[in-house]
Amino acid sequence: MTPSKTNKINKGDLAPPVALCRDETGLMKMLNVIRRCALDGFYSCRTCQKFQFQPNRFYTSKNILKLEERGLWADRFPESNTNKLIEELLDHPHTVYSGFDPTADSLHVGNLLVVVSLLHCQRAGHNVIALVGGATAQVGDPSGRSKERPLLEPKVIESNSKGIAENLQRIFKNHQQVFWDRGTEDTLAPLRIVNNYDWYKKLNVVDFLRVAGRSFRMGTMLSRSSVQSRLNSEDGMSLTEFTYQALQAYDWLHLYDKYNCTIQIGGNDQMGNISSGHELISRLRDKQVTGLTVPIITTEAGNKFGKSAGNAIWLDRNKTSPFDFYQFFFRVKDSEVEKFLMLFTFLHVKDINKIMAKHWEKPEARHAQKKLAEKVTLLVHGYEGLESARRTTEALYGGRPDALAQMTPEELAVVFQSAASAELVLEPGTSVLKMAMDAGCYKDEKDARRIISAGGFYVNLSRVTNPDLILIPGVHILPNGITIARVGKKNYYLIKWN
Repeated sequence: MTPSKTNKINKGDLAPPVALCRDETGLMKMLNVIRRCALDGFYSCRTCQKFQFQPNRFYTSKNILKLEERGLWADRFPESNTNKLIEELLDHPHTVYSGFDPTADSLHVGNLLVVVSLLHCQRAGHNVIALVGGATAQVGDPSGRSKERPLLEPKVIESNSKGIAENLQRIFKNHQQVFWDRGTEDTLAPLRIVNNYDWYKKLNVVDFLRVAGRSFRMGTMLSRSSVQSRLNSEDGMSLTEFTYQALQAYDWLHLYDKYNCTIQIGGNDQMGNISSGHELISRLRDKQVTGLTVPIITTEAGNKFGKSAGNAIWLDRNKTSPFDFYQFFFRVKDSEVEKFLMLFTFLHVKDINKIMAKHWEKPEARHAQKKLAEKVTLLVHGYEGLESARRTTEALYGGRPDALAQMTPEELAVVFQSAASAELVLEPGTSVLKMAMDAGCYKDEKDARRIISAGGFYVNLSRVTNPDLILIPGVHILPNGITIARVGKKNYYLIKWN
């Protein structure tokens, strides 16, 4: 199929994405090229080929319970309400919410599946709310915790709340730009972000206990697994943490009253807190609401991803670079990649089956992992983030030392953050040996000459065996004024030239 006359793609539009993405204007130009290609079913221009865009199915059924087929739902509550809920989901849009406590200034991969589930609900035509827990973060959720969380200062929580709101807004914006079918007449309901501190700061303890406290039963609250595990531990549980489930329940009641929010989504470890909200709304409003939980993403050892475990993959590029984020998904095991494609992407199941069929023809090529990493990086970091991840991947693992020249100084600094750094003055006739000595790569000049001659020294990922070789700008010095030197296999040096 060729482009229509009305959406004709001009020769000037076909510049490589690397050039287009240098500024906001270029990025928007590239987006328009891809948008016109998508509307016409035309995917042969250089921009689309670079990103390997193919026509995908973007539809999510209004009956979001069908997402169980993808493994997205680990559990739901109450099951007795399923048939009635399906009828209502098909009949009219619902309002769905998930909560995120700002205990850090960014969300991480452990939160991403909940965000993706909200996006699926938005795609299905439902209204979505992301609740930032500016109040509940001051209390601390005991779910999945063996010890009480450290107390955070209000100013820290306020700053963290802004970071999480930015994460959510960016991801929802990327989803709409990249993954939403622009050919459909349906429009996405905008994401609503609320902060529960806004209503708790107006509510005193007596009013809370009088309105909501009478509806909670101690026996039920004590039976929660998150409470039981802590009561039986050496540290026990404070009253502050014990009341957390009541606060989360009240959040849902508030959202039900204000936005008619009837569905809550959370991690599988949140079922107790979600059940508390269901019971509160049932008692005070005589209304059946529904809780849905997503699986907890864990490491090979079965541990959760998160800051407490020290293994967080952050959704903020300043904390985890797009390259490291991309590599996290690219390194997923063969045994896990199909599940991750189902959970973290919006690809149709039939398309995932085709990807896996091609993957198993040559598993070492990691075709499925590449698709997974591309889709999730696009969602979280957009086109520019994916291009950054690709530039770095090609430079380090693609056998293309020339790709270093396309990397920005910021990307080089992130990738080689553990490298020793040096600032040198480029003088006429500077040799490889002089650079290596001045940068501190070697202590003894004789050793340096011997090791370089033996092939143990690299300049911009290429082996150099002549210690007297004169440095040439553009070859040994990148256009950004940086040289990457390597001694042996692991010792890197980031050299900035003045």
